[in-house]
Amino acid sequence: MKNYLKITLVVLALVSGANLFAQNNFKFGHINSQELISTMPEYDSAQVALQNFAKGLQDQAEVMQVEYNKKLQDYQAEMNNLTELIRQTKEEELMSIQQRIQSFNQSAQQNMQTKQGEVMQPIIEKAQNAIKAVGAENNFTYIYDIAGGSILYFSTDSEDVLPLVKQKLGMN
Repeated sequence: MKNYLKITLVVLALVSGANLFAQNNFKFGHINSQELISTMPEYDSAQVALQNFAKGLQDQAEVMQVEYNKKLQDYQAEMNNLTELIRQTKEEELMSIQQRIQSFNQSAQQNMQTKQGEVMQPIIEKAQNAIKAVGAENNFTYIYDIAGGSILYFSTDSEDVLPLVKQKLGMN
């Protein structure tokens, strides 16, 4: 009798647990965050700022390259007329300029990445906050970002929340 009571209680607990699980209406959504960000008004101005920054770096690199080319041409033109000591000094100077150019290019890449982070981070945060707000307001259990490529499948039961997030951001 005690075993029967235990089995009944276990079955009752399992059934009620499964019943509770079935009653929870999970709501799933998806969004392409890159599509959202690229359509935000701030994105265009961020791209212009990045292009201007890159242009400034490129201009500086070109000035350095022109300086190197001019010194190289001068060296090649007078190389046969130079003493060994002066030729060696000019070669060291050319190597020094080459090293500065390489160092500048590496630094420029790092600066460009840093600038991109500075310019894009507020836009990304604004998009993420809007997605979170839409999720909370519309009782989504999960909203998946399909831009990352990690979602291999989503059902038609999954709702595309891009229109809701655009509306939340005032982008109709």
